[in-house]
Amino acid sequence: MLTTLLLAAVSILAAAASTHQPHPFDPLSPAELTAVRDAVLASPLVPAGPLTFHYVGLDEPDKPDVLSYAYGNPTSSSRSALPRRAFVVARAGGQSHELRVDVTDAAAPAVLAHAVHRGAGFPTLTLDEQFAAVALPPAHPPFVESVRRRGVDMADVLCAVFPVGWFGDLPAKERRVVKLLCFVAGATANFYARPLEGVTLVVDLDRMAIVEYKDRVVLPVPKAEGTDYRAGKAGPPYAGRAPAPGTVVQPDGRGFDIDGHFVRWATWEFHVGFDVRAGTVISLASIHDAEAGARRRVLYRGFVSEVFVPYMDPAEEWYYRTFLDAGEYGLGLWAFPLQPGADCPANAAYLDGYYAGQDGKPVENKNMICVFERYAGDVAWRHTEAGFPDRLITEVRPDVSLVVRMVVSCGNYDYVLDWEFKTSGSIKFTVSLTGLLEVKGTAYTHADQITEDAHGTLVAENTLAVYHDHYVTYHLDLDVDGTNNSFVKNTVATKRNVAGTPRRSYWTVRRDVAETEADAQVDVNTAPADLLVVNPNKRTRMGNEVGYRVIPGGATAASVLDDDDYPQRRASYCKKQVRVTPYRKAEKWAPGLYADQSTGDDGLAAWSERNRAVRNEDIVLWYTVGIHHIPYQDDFPVMPTVSGGFELRPANFFERNPLLTTRPPGLDQPPLVNCSCTGDSR
Repeated sequence: MLTTLLLAAVSILAAAASTHQPHPFDPLSPAELTAVRDAVLASPLVPAGPLTFHYVGLDEPDKPDVLSYAYGNPTSSSRSALPRRAFVVARAGGQSHELRVDVTDAAAPAVLAHAVHRGAGFPTLTLDEQFAAVALPPAHPPFVESVRRRGVDMADVLCAVFPVGWFGDLPAKERRVVKLLCFVAGATANFYARPLEGVTLVVDLDRMAIVEYKDRVVLPVPKAEGTDYRAGKAGPPYAGRAPAPGTVVQPDGRGFDIDGHFVRWATWEFHVGFDVRAGTVISLASIHDAEAGARRRVLYRGFVSEVFVPYMDPAEEWYYRTFLDAGEYGLGLWAFPLQPGADCPANAAYLDGYYAGQDGKPVENKNMICVFERYAGDVAWRHTEAGFPDRLITEVRPDVSLVVRMVVSCGNYDYVLDWEFKTSGSIKFTVSLTGLLEVKGTAYTHADQITEDAHGTLVAENTLAVYHDHYVTYHLDLDVDGTNNSFVKNTVATKRNVAGTPRRSYWTVRRDVAETEADAQVDVNTAPADLLVVNPNKRTRMGNEVGYRVIPGGATAASVLDDDDYPQRRASYCKKQVRVTPYRKAEKWAPGLYADQSTGDDGLAAWSERNRAVRNEDIVLWYTVGIHHIPYQDDFPVMPTVSGGFELRPANFFERNPLLTTRPPGLDQPPLVNCSCTGDSR
């Protein structure tokens, strides 16, 4: 019974469908998604005939209205006055249509606005059209001949959809096309390790037809042996001593509550939402300050805006592999059910969600997000004092945190995306990469044969793992103790000592407050500095501006591509890890709304060029976690997890350490059992 209770799923959307009024940030419910579909299909504003839904998301109310709703008088009439609306991108008649739909009354939805996108780029790919595209090659005679030439059984062949990027094509010549690359599964589940190198198909998605075909070069198909990662198929048993099995048991139950979409834990309260493009969305994060006797705002709304993954091989079959995973594929679309006890510990709760399929009908996404308390054996604070001659004083407080996790399995890579809330007031953002390398078929069978730049590492016979980058960009609308904030850079500066003492040098701090967007673009790998978001209108009793530090936590790579390279133009924001922009409701997606075949003319870098004021304004922090990935044999056939991220940490936000008055373990606290169990724990 205990195990059953610990693994019970807590459905966000079941709560949203209750009799309570939906919160303005609640994701669209199944009934609302259905109402959106009905309104769009019935609208005379879109052409008759086939219509496909590519994005249906919450069109949240204006920020002042949400803040009034969330932090105003709970008995005010504004609590029930905010509309429920959806933003829709659909394809019909060869055009991308944008619609805003009111579903406040799901029984009588109405299309409020309609526009046709006239600029560059296309919307997110749907799952249905990807499945339809990869079903085409086996019926294409030239492809059948290519497979035969390589001695491969067609029944073992699988294909995948790859966006084509943008390489200077004129908008008039744009077609909504993708490239198909194919692989051989056979005896392994790791078909990515066995590419049909040299074969490329181009599919026109609007026509759903193969329009180009090329078989440029025949290279050996890597063998299946040694590529499988499944239990029982990966090879001999683990050679080392296996760790003792363990679990986390909380005798008094979980220490957090989920009420609808709100999570409450320790002094934290925040809203957990879902978006089919961004995945997890955290909103209205606030912390209760016991000394101030008030709940204080930290984050209005935050999410992963984009994941840019450019590969570094200029060959015909590789140069265009410059993925924008959120905008081209959709992170929420590729968030599959989490595995209890493996993806998340036994004390986790699980949240479900819904998105609109290509036909507009709601699709359930089970166990999409998990929430759990982490007991890692870390120390929150401690001190041992040996200065007294008659006694030893030791005070220690264990560290406990709350994690909100989603795993996105977009093609070959898996991204574990954690939001970790700490009792100290910090929020840690961790990106963990694992999954399968994207490899290239080659004639090489030994590294000694490589005499020129191979653009990757030979990880197995006939198998090159290609160099590439990962850039995960977060959109964080911080409201540190209020809406208007400033961005501060405290740079460490060396000074010569002129005080007459033997010291020759020391360092001090040069404080710079960003006036415009240009002032707030930072490469964190240059001069040492503290970066802060402060509220210049709020001060501590000591007179310091309250704020939060932005602390890089590893994975601080920035793009080294030339500025005129086309992938760099599409994602030019990756040259700096930190950017700050004034809040604009429509500025959400770092590469722009239409990422597929985007040109870089819309998006974060273009917005920043306006050089708008950011001092004492409502500002958004954009932080990019970056990794230059040089693969190694140890990463094959499946990669051990590599992590990086950053932290938002209080900086003069509290009058003193907020953990000072926490009780030591064992004083009026339920015990935590870290159980290493060898038998049945039920």
